[in-house]
Amino acid sequence: MSSHRVVWLKKGVADVETFEEPLPAEGQVVLRTRVSLISPGTERAFFMGMPNAPCQFPTPAPGYSNVGEVVKLGPGVDSFEVGEIVVSPAGHASHVVVAAADCLLMPAKARDEDAVFFNLATIALQGIRKARVELAESVLVMGAGPIGLLAMQLARLNGALPVLVADKDEGRLKFALGFGADEALVANDKLQEAVALCCEGGGAAVVIEATGSPHAIVPALQCARRLGRVVLLGSTRGETEKVNFYKDVHQKGITIIGAHNGGSRPRHESSAAYWTARDDQRAVLRLLAAGRLNVQSLITHRFSWKEAVQAYNILASGDGSAQGMILDWRKE
Repeated sequence: MSSHRVVWLKKGVADVETFEEPLPAEGQVVLRTRVSLISPGTERAFFMGMPNAPCQFPTPAPGYSNVGEVVKLGPGVDSFEVGEIVVSPAGHASHVVVAAADCLLMPAKARDEDAVFFNLATIALQGIRKARVELAESVLVMGAGPIGLLAMQLARLNGALPVLVADKDEGRLKFALGFGADEALVANDKLQEAVALCCEGGGAAVVIEATGSPHAIVPALQCARRLGRVVLLGSTRGETEKVNFYKDVHQKGITIIGAHNGGSRPRHESSAAYWTARDDQRAVLRLLAAGRLNVQSLITHRFSWKEAVQAYNILASGDGSAQGMILDWRKE
């Protein structure tokens, strides 16, 4: 049976190709994809060959956020049944083969277009956990993309007050206000003053850097208050220069927390502020099913899988309005 998948042919060029439906090996399952989610930050970085994002072309079935129906079980798989709906880190293809251990059953009350955000929300959640946000602490999120906005919402769930969002794109700032930010601030040379004004004269107790821009690191340090925490949640694409560590870190007693989703997690057992990826994924799915985490408002684009090239053209253009980009695989 012929299947279809996205393929990155070369830097900035995507297509859809046909391939034979895969067969599962031991411990694997085959999923018929229902929806997949394009990550506008990470995927764009690899698609466009940005710094710290090595990519070999062609790249078949990129992506890491998939909701699919189990259609085949490999030998030794007894954790799922054919017909069940699961989330997995599989890519953009009509049929995917993935380790059963990497799949989680989608909660009955969750919708496909909610559950497909499980991976992006998990990335944001581990940054909030590592920050140890306390009730009524001020939080500044730098970057109003999906990861930043999910971090903002999770900070609010933790009781942060106020929750500020900063970005250079005015459209994204307006979007952030509609999504629940207490204040939306323009990321310019007056950002530190604006943050101080919102935080009763001091900086933010917690700064979540979610842009991935090397130029945002210094402002993030400057906007943190004395004894504040700066969480580097975005994967920085490039090198940061001219950091005054004495003035912006040492003198203020700032704590800098690296929060890469892959490299800074325990692998086998969760502990306070440091949960495994799987435990955080379960937590996110529970929040989505309970209606505590809103992702529907993040969806700005919906495409049939046949329109994938159009989706990646938008991604390549750097269109700031692109947030949640859904590929629907439910129809031929």
